[in-house]
Amino acid sequence: MRLEFHPEAELELIEAALHYEMEVPGLGERFGIEVRRATDLLLDHPEIGQQVDPDLRRFVLPRFPFTLIYSATSDVLRIEVVAHQSRLPGYWRTRIDR
Repeated sequence: MRLEFHPEAELELIEAALHYEMEVPGLGERFGIEVRRATDLLLDHPEIGQQVDPDLRRFVLPRFPFTLIYSATSDVLRIEVVAHQSRLPGYWRTRIDR
């Protein structure tokens, strides 16, 4: 299984890491590592996230206030959203191609 990011999710990841890095040197890198741990886990066990709808699941990062919204097929795990938990729920729904 390979990992892909929706372009807007990739931008959310980069912006969050930059924000953390500006706040505390090294924290942005730790955020990136945490996202990588989560995606590695999801690549091995894509079913562990809570189902959001028939095609999407959510996984809450344990050490940062972010949720990954993702889809999974037999060959691709696609991160659709890297959402800060203070954002309006469902703000990302319009970006999902359905």
